Order: sequence, then C-alpha cells, then structure tokens
Amino acid sequence: EAIIDALRLARGMTYKNVLVLMSDEHSRAVVGCYGNELVMTPNLDALASRGTRFAHAYTNSPICVPARAAFATGRYVFENACWDNAQPYKGEPESWGHALRRRGVGCVSVGKLHYRRESDDTGFDEQFLPMHVVDGVGDVLGAVRDPPPERPKSKAVATEIGPGESSYTAFDRAVTDKACQWLGSHGSKAPWAMFVGWVAPHFPLISPPDTYSLYSPPKMPMPKLWRPEQWPLHPWLDAFRKSFNTDTYFTETTRQIALASYYGLVTFMDRNLGRVLAALERCGAANDTLVIYSSDHGDNLGSRGLWGKSTMYEESVGVPMLIAGASIPAGRCSSTPVSLIDLHPTILDAVGIRKSPGTAGESLIGLAQAPDASDRAVFSEYHAAGAVTGVFMLRKGRHKYIHYVGMRPQLFDLESDPQELNDIACNFENATLLDQLEQELRAICSPEQVDENAKRDQASLVSL
Repeated sequence: EAIIDALRLARGMTYKNVLVLMSDEHSRAVVGCYGNELVMTPNLDALASRGTRFAHAYTNSPICVPARAAFATGRYVFENACWDNAQPYKGEPESWGHALRRRGVGCVSVGKLHYRRESDDTGFDEQFLPMHVVDGVGDVLGAVRDPPPERPKSKAVATEIGPGESSYTAFDRAVTDKACQWLGSHGSKAPWAMFVGWVAPHFPLISPPDTYSLYSPPKMPMPKLWRPEQWPLHPWLDAFRKSFNTDTYFTETTRQIALASYYGLVTFMDRNLGRVLAALERCGAANDTLVIYSSDHGDNLGSRGLWGKSTMYEESVGVPMLIAGASIPAGRCSSTPVSLIDLHPTILDAVGIRKSPGTAGESLIGLAQAPDASDRAVFSEYHAAGAVTGVFMLRKGRHKYIHYVGMRPQLFDLESDPQELNDIACNFENATLLDQLEQELRAICSPEQVDENAKRDQASLVSL
C-alpha cells in the first residue's frame, strides 16, 4: 500500500490537505453555475470553473442530522441509525476524520457539525465554534411518527423574514473569521484537513441587508405549483403538510420576501466562502489542497406548498457538489449521479487512503476524471419530522423512483420532466420499469424492515 500511495503522490493524484466547505439547506437550484441566472454566487461559480461540478448530486437524507451522519461515516442512515434530529452522530461508526488521524493528518472543524456534543470523539483534533444538537438531545418531537404532530414553529418560517441580522448570520461571520485565522496560522503546515460549516441559507429567512438589497421581492418568481389547487395529491405529502403547515401563513407578498431573503442568504454564504478560499490562497496551500463544497440538503422554497426540506423532490434532496484541485478537470460538468456518502471515500482518497471496509460511496476524484456514468444509482431515505412512514429514493439514469412504505410510489422522468410536474408511476406502460427500480432499491435495503427499525428506535427515545 505504501508503494501505491507513493506512486499516486508522484502522479499528482493525492493532496497534502483537504478543505471541506458545507452550508445548510442550500438547494442546487439556487446557484449560478447550476443555471440560476438570478442568484449571485460568484465565488461558487469561480470554484466550479477551476474544478468539476456534479450536475446530479443528492443528500442521503433530506434533514440535517441523518445527512451529516452519512457524510461523516460513509454509511447510509439505515446502517448508522441516526434516523432524525434527535439521534445524532456520537463517533461510531468511525468517521473519515478517524481514518485521517491514523495517517497522521490533523483534522479540525470550524462551525456547524450537528453531531451530539463536542466531547464525543468524532474524528477531530479540535472543534472551533462547534454547533451541535441542542443540549446533546436535539429535536425529540421529530421522532414522534404516529401520527406526526403539528409543528409549532412552522409559522416562524413565514414570519421571520426580510432584511436584518440573526444569531445565525452572526455565527456564520464568526465561523468565517475563525477559519481564515486558522488558515493564516496553520495553513502552510501540511498535512491537514479542515471542515467549515455554515448555517446559511437555513431559516430564519433573515438576510443581511446588503445582500438582501440585491434581490427585489416583487421581481422574485413565484414557486412552481404554489397554489393549493396545484399541489400534487399524495397521502404522504398530505400528512406532511398537516404537520408542517407553513404555507398557510404566507401571502403572495411574503412569499416573495422570503424568497428574496433566501437568495440574499445564499449570496451571504457565498461571500463567506470566498473569504475562506482567499485565505487558502494567501497561506500558500491552495495548490496542495483538495477543496470540496456541498450542503447537507436543499429547500423546497414553497414549491407544491412545501417549505424546508424533508421531501424527495429535487429542490429538497438535490444539493450542489463542487470539487477543485490538482488533477481535477477544470470547468467540467459531470452528469454522473453522486451523493454526500461519496464524500467519505473522496476525503480518504485525497490523502492516499483506501476506502474503509463496510462503507458505501466512491471517490469523486475518480468520478471527476472518468467518463460520465449516468446510470449510476443514488440512494436517499427519510424517517424524521413529519414522516408518517419511511420514504426511499432511487435515482438512476433519467428516472427517479420514490418508495413510500405502505403507500403508492412516485416516478419521474427527470430528462423530459426536470421540474417533476408529471408523476408517471400510474402509467401502465411503466409497470416493468417500476418493478425494476423497486427491486434495485430492495437490493440496498428492505424498506419495511428499515421503517420498522426506525420507528422502534424512535418510540424508545420518545418514551424516555
């Protein structure tokens, strides 16, 4: 293995350092380099131009804690049992940080991780300004599934909007300052790996005035299918909207203010990211560092009457995914489907460590260099707040299959219908395709068994 690693290094296929930049609730639909002509994301766009952008990137669970646990461990939610925002990652199974430390690579984090608590060994030598689940417990209400209760904070998403400052924007500024400071004093001392976690553009949708002013609310396009009579009818979505009835508190005017605020927060985050990348350049480590940007999940942003995350629609489950560094093709857009779970082997691969046994995923370094593999399957699942039953997604080729335990599935042709306006699961001619996709999903896990396991663990948690 040492000889192989030496050859990789000689060919410029490994890096001295890894910089992982992660936002919260950033839909890939709201990034300039992904085709959004309204949002201003010059730093993300520049990162994409010097690296590779993955056009079809996904979270492995559209909610914070489960997504971040999958990212940390390289294992799906049903494997690590971090089902919801009250069952956070505690340090087992081991993370990519543990593997890097054994290789002698120092690991630090700055900002939001959303694990259990700072005292847990989650693979970092130091955690600066760590944000974990509240009191090490998190959102226990989100573990109540039968039936999901009405969420009292749903109204705040519609009312805490517009220009201003919040504790989250103040936090993100502090995170950026600390990351830049650390790079200034330690960035030249390879090897290292640093994770930087921002909260923006997560709600409250309160944007700093200078970035909010870049977007005129009356000019913000209304979300697709935002009128109640346009909402797709499905029993799982109906139950979810009863739990999160956020849309009922919006008017047409406040919808556009909320969207302008979200766009402003995206630009605010982009500026923070730009500051960190500038600090990386100043410390002289840019040429030796693999840079990764992604988000834990997206945001529905009012489409179909849905706000926040938690669904398998592209707005919620789709995330931006950018990597840049030596040996990464510059300016490339890869159509190979990928997910957060691929970041675990990517980070290991960056410093010459082989994929950990028992983990899923594939290194994005190799995928960026390889021909597009559009038929690669990507998997996601959801068992958290508002979910009356477990939901599973398989994206393969042009199709997205969504499996609801005990309910009818959904099927979308993302090539002919990228906006997911036409559910074709009920079309007779798609019966064979549906069966094929379901069998492929079942090769990954048993939806019924996983749903049972999640609800059992959650019932035990709630009863404490």
